[in-house]
Amino acid sequence: MYRNVLYAFLMIIINRKILFSFILSLCIINLHALDVEVTQKEVGGDFRLEHNRSLDYSGDVSVFGDIELNGQFGARGGLALGWLDDEFDVKTFASVRYTPFIAVPIKINLAYNYYGLPGPSYNSHTHTLFPYFSFNGKWGGLAVGVSFRFSSFFGEPPIFDTTLSFSGNVNFINDEKFLLGLTIANFNDFYIKNLGAYSIRLNFIIHIDEHWSFSNELEFMQSGSAGLSALFYGFAYRGGVRFSW
Repeated sequence: MYRNVLYAFLMIIINRKILFSFILSLCIINLHALDVEVTQKEVGGDFRLEHNRSLDYSGDVSVFGDIELNGQFGARGGLALGWLDDEFDVKTFASVRYTPFIAVPIKINLAYNYYGLPGPSYNSHTHTLFPYFSFNGKWGGLAVGVSFRFSSFFGEPPIFDTTLSFSGNVNFINDEKFLLGLTIANFNDFYIKNLGAYSIRLNFIIHIDEHWSFSNELEFMQSGSAGLSALFYGFAYRGGVRFSW
């Protein structure tokens, strides 16, 4: 009887693999038929350690991926798991982008972001929908949009608010081996904060070869309630690796 059960189980796995391979083959054939070319692929992972005056030490480990088709259509997504105070937190994001003109690095983006502290101390969940425009050049970039956020705490009904979200960066060095830049922003892939809760990041990227690179960020964070008024809040270090092909 055990042999029969094992045989049936193996047949299910094999049949699922055959079905998956068949579906994947159809997708590849359709991509070629539609003249779709993958022009960029990247995966990566980061480790982040933060210290701030409210919650002492916290951090997370994240993974993410990016794909671009025909130099115009792109998608990006990621997951981060970490700790905050005595609780664990979960952060996810997914975004799509469109470049209307290949020769001009202006993109139309739509992102979804989730941040949660599901433990009993906070029971906090935040969902954010974020349309924005971005410009990315060799020596700098700018992104601006309005985030639409639904937040709930301690099981209470969700609260809706909107926030002006911005990011600007300048690169002092940007060549095949090394990038050194400065960014000021109140959002990134995993965080979409209030207008006054912005941060200043010093970015280092070392390119090992055409595929591998190491990324490092030193971040100084601010917290504020009105405009850009703020007080020193904390600092963080993020380091990780990227692989593109």
